[in-house]
Amino acid sequence: MRVLIACEESQRVALEFRKMGHEAYSCDLEEAGGGHDLMHLNVDALQMLKLRWDLVIAHPPCTYLTVTGNRWFDEGKYGDRARERKANREAAVEFFMAFAKCDAPHVAIENPVGCMSTRWRKPDQIVQPYMFGDPFEKKTCLWLKGLEPLKPTDEVEPEPRKVFKSGNSMPAWYADAWHLPPHERAKVRSRTLPGIAKAMANQWCEQIGMEGV
Repeated sequence: MRVLIACEESQRVALEFRKMGHEAYSCDLEEAGGGHDLMHLNVDALQMLKLRWDLVIAHPPCTYLTVTGNRWFDEGKYGDRARERKANREAAVEFFMAFAKCDAPHVAIENPVGCMSTRWRKPDQIVQPYMFGDPFEKKTCLWLKGLEPLKPTDEVEPEPRKVFKSGNSMPAWYADAWHLPPHERAKVRSRTLPGIAKAMANQWCEQIGMEGV
């Protein structure tokens, strides 16, 4: 298969498909972080959608789509900054929908819980890394076309959450990323965990392969 993993600098998902013998390319405006530069397309992912792909897996930036940033859209409180953020959200929605509307027969779009559940439709499933052998919390929505939902492979106990003086809590790995510079922190938090990446390659390749039997 020809596989495009859009908005992926880490190459974690792309590498799992390459292990299975597929022509899989990661694509991101960032340089390759997985060490396989020849299979990384350092270009705008929308340009790559003009080509033919059997499977597209997209990880569109979630900065303006996630519900965690909703408080910043208050124009009465933040004025022009909020209006600018709303404009950025509209651009992010348009970018997301470009993958939803692409011609590939099999498409998966990944994002955290956010506005696309109301702006478009609810996700086909929500997965967590601890369902696939990685003991972490990271609620991940998947919108699917021509693909079946992933089946858990190795359910483990997630690590304890970090609790703050306010009483609020968050996954420890997510909190630990605060010491990183903002750009690096965003990359760490956005990367697909290994178990989910492997499940995508194993299960979806098998499913697509069975379609031709």
